[in-house]
Amino acid sequence: MSDAKTVCIVDDDADVRDSLAMLLQRSGYQTLSFDSARAFLQAGVKGSRHCVLADIRMPEMDGLALQLELKRTQPDVPVLIMTGHGDIPMAVQAMKAGAIDFLEKPFEKPALLAALERAFEAQTRDDAGNQKIGDHKRQELTERERAVFNLLVDGLQNKVIAQKLGISARTVEVHRRRVMEKTGARNLAELVKMALSNRTN
Repeated sequence: MSDAKTVCIVDDDADVRDSLAMLLQRSGYQTLSFDSARAFLQAGVKGSRHCVLADIRMPEMDGLALQLELKRTQPDVPVLIMTGHGDIPMAVQAMKAGAIDFLEKPFEKPALLAALERAFEAQTRDDAGNQKIGDHKRQELTERERAVFNLLVDGLQNKVIAQKLGISARTVEVHRRRVMEKTGARNLAELVKMALSNRTN
């Protein structure tokens, strides 16, 4: 494999694979496409300049199982998970197991490219310091915002959080927005990484 950045697209949907490959190639990446997690593993892709972009829901072996296998066999390979809205708990589980990021469908091109750059940067430097929430930021969260924060990073959806806290989904959204603003998280994936960093540091 050359020194160019290569994205391994793993998705059982041919249209998704083709559209992502075209988009990424136009953005300067090399791509390899696989219709299943097992097909990717059997290909034995090696090299220090590749990452994996995998769908969470695939037959036989899903994206989470693939991520766990790569963590065991190729821990230096960054994994990004693509997820539907209903699969957020699975994506959070993947993050807790070491995935770099997850992208909630439908995602925009800038979000995808930014996530890929974070994945490749993660191969060369430790982002833990940048992801950790400082004590002052945690202190800025109100008691209710901390409760929403904790339930969000557990992968719960707004309506479920609303039921648990006895408030409306609209109120949860307000708290969620404030949590994002106060922590500086740009998306739920970053919020999860911040939470994990605080639990391990």
